[in-house]
Amino acid sequence: MSKHTTILFLALLLCIKTAFAQNSQGEDLPFTYGEVLDFEVSYGWLNLADAKLEINRKPEYVNNREHMRIDAYGKTKGAAKVFGKVKDNWGSILNPKTMLPIQSYRHIEEGNYRKHEVIDFGQEAKVAYTTLYDRDNKNVKEKRFFNLPGQVQDIVSGFYFLRSKDLRALKSGETIVIQGFFDKEVYKIQLIYEGRESLETVFGIQETYVFSPKIPKNKIFRGDYPIKVWVTQDENKIPVKIKANLFVGSLDLDLVSAKGLKNPY
Repeated sequence: MSKHTTILFLALLLCIKTAFAQNSQGEDLPFTYGEVLDFEVSYGWLNLADAKLEINRKPEYVNNREHMRIDAYGKTKGAAKVFGKVKDNWGSILNPKTMLPIQSYRHIEEGNYRKHEVIDFGQEAKVAYTTLYDRDNKNVKEKRFFNLPGQVQDIVSGFYFLRSKDLRALKSGETIVIQGFFDKEVYKIQLIYEGRESLETVFGIQETYVFSPKIPKNKIFRGDYPIKVWVTQDENKIPVKIKANLFVGSLDLDLVSAKGLKNPY
């Protein structure tokens, strides 16, 4: 179960990366410093894990430019720990003007497995530098350099990139080719816009945009489009629900609380 939870959380972050990149201006963002989104991951009646998306309360300045530090956390809880304990942290340092990351990092704890990695991006030069640390996150094990085909998003930044876009002009069935960099590879994923839907949320009934990424064939998810993501149509553009169809049953990730919103309900 821990593996399923981790892959779902990874997939939901991957699925909405660089749509409308050519129009990004990073102006009038629907989120701000201090925003915290809490989610609950469930498999049927069993609550497996908690997940969180959190923007640091204060900006970070790199080369005299303001940046946002954004973290995504996922950890198993309760009975799910019997199947394997998970405590993961993905992060991004994002330029809110360009909506491009200058750095991403991940700290993975899954059972006895550990991985600590930092990626530094040179978006204008189209390069990436990866640094892999040892199990204790103290000593460098490996450094590598990669040429990129263009500007890319990372696991976390793409979530906020989508929220910065004007989604009103999307047409049902429209396909968007997505490009990003993860795990030493450049990837492309097709994102399908399925239309609009009313959904019961923690904020009451909300009108939402519905997206489905095409996921490569694997032994966990069922079908070409096994995941759906619901994003509110209001000023906040919050992902309020994600559903993933597995070969047996389904996983649901539901927003349970939202704090520090730029546009409070």
